[in-house]
Amino acid sequence: MTNGKILIELDEAEGHADVASAPEIDAPEGQAMQMAVAGMAKGRPAGPGRWALAAGGGLVSLVMGVAAYDFAMRLIERVPVLGWLAAILAAVLVGALVLWAGKEALGYVRVRRLDTIRQEAEKALATHDLKAARAVAVSVAGLYGAKDPTEEALDAEAVIEGAEAHLLIGLDARAQLEIQQAARQVAMATALIPLAFADVAAALTANLRMIRRIAEIYGGRPGAFGNWRLARSVAVHLMATGVVAVGDDLVGSLAGGGLLSKLSRRFGEGVVNGALTARVGLAAMELCRPLPFRMARKPAVTTITATALRGLFDRS
Repeated sequence: MTNGKILIELDEAEGHADVASAPEIDAPEGQAMQMAVAGMAKGRPAGPGRWALAAGGGLVSLVMGVAAYDFAMRLIERVPVLGWLAAILAAVLVGALVLWAGKEALGYVRVRRLDTIRQEAEKALATHDLKAARAVAVSVAGLYGAKDPTEEALDAEAVIEGAEAHLLIGLDARAQLEIQQAARQVAMATALIPLAFADVAAALTANLRMIRRIAEIYGGRPGAFGNWRLARSVAVHLMATGVVAVGDDLVGSLAGGGLLSKLSRRFGEGVVNGALTARVGLAAMELCRPLPFRMARKPAVTTITATALRGLFDRS
């Protein structure tokens, strides 16, 4: 491995590889990413199943709490010092759980705030409501501790586009870098990890980390449950729009895609999984961005994927 690139050595005695004469293998399908997206899309049980799960969790928590209380009380009677120590530790545990739950709730509220602002911006644009657009610009500026840059704008479109140009263009670039990095990681993991389901775990981990980082870039800062809920929203959006599967046209459009898919199915799967990761990242970008794309052009999957994978699989 040199400079982060994978070099495929060819025997000089055999001459150059003839791609046209290479035996056909099954086209890569991005199975690792499709399984990862399907896993993210799974939600909680509905109807009676959800109530049963909630009741079971509450019952287990109650039993554990009563058992801990009885244990501490009996220990206080037998060995007061150890009993009070157990009671203090239990109180610290309860306090930590309450703080953690509050942090999770706050993170969820922040992510929901991004979605609310975007909906208000879309409504202001649709109705050409200048007052509503100014309120949106103030909300977006407040997210990043900045001053409203659109005070002199005279129509709703100018207000929204001005806020986007001044506040979001730089954040878009950072989000795209996160997507490119995740796409490279997933492509490398798929190409180099031969273990079954290990590439699925690597893809799922990389995508969850990417979605969390994108939300943080735009001011969401979700907790563990908030990040999983956001990932589920992204996966459901992708599956609903039918862009989870990748065709041969996307693979062929990437540098080296056609050659790699003939030389090695693992490398072909790496390219496809990298492209699917880019699609997940762009969907997360749309859901986390507090304003719709107006001044800035929405990034293309092929452009981000080609940039992310350029030079990753080189032929030597």
